[in-house]
Amino acid sequence: MEDLDGTVKDILTMASPSYCHSEDEDSLKGCEMYVQKHGIQQVLKECIVHLCVAKPDRPLRFLREYFEKMEKILARQKSNSQSDSHDDEISPTPPNPVVKARHRRGGVSAEVYTEEDAVSYVRKVIPKDYKTMTALAKAISKNVLFSHLDDNERR
Repeated sequence: MEDLDGTVKDILTMASPSYCHSEDEDSLKGCEMYVQKHGIQQVLKECIVHLCVAKPDRPLRFLREYFEKMEKILARQKSNSQSDSHDDEISPTPPNPVVKARHRRGGVSAEVYTEEDAVSYVRKVIPKDYKTMTALAKAISKNVLFSHLDDNERR
């Protein structure tokens, strides 16, 4: 909550330059209660997570659409809870929107995942000067992980 205290204080200071110290405590407590009552901090965290996952070209449009969806979901939940007054187990937080399927990330070691890729795979060789080659050879010779390699594999 200390994190939030500084943020609320900064927002209040920016919103009202004439913000004086005597109003500081009351305004801060009021803002904290408001943020806590409405679950603003959790909503913003979820929103930022969805923004970072989607990485849209137009983030402000994405945020606007995200909050519009959340309002519709909350309104739908509210109307459902009013019609079904005996069903009190409705979650107060809206369900997460559908996230696009991710593609499998390629490995750092340039490992091939499919047979088609294995057939067309061309090993990339980066030329190195003599000094670099000797330093690498020295480091590899001392490392247990590379002790089983033959001369061709060490290149």
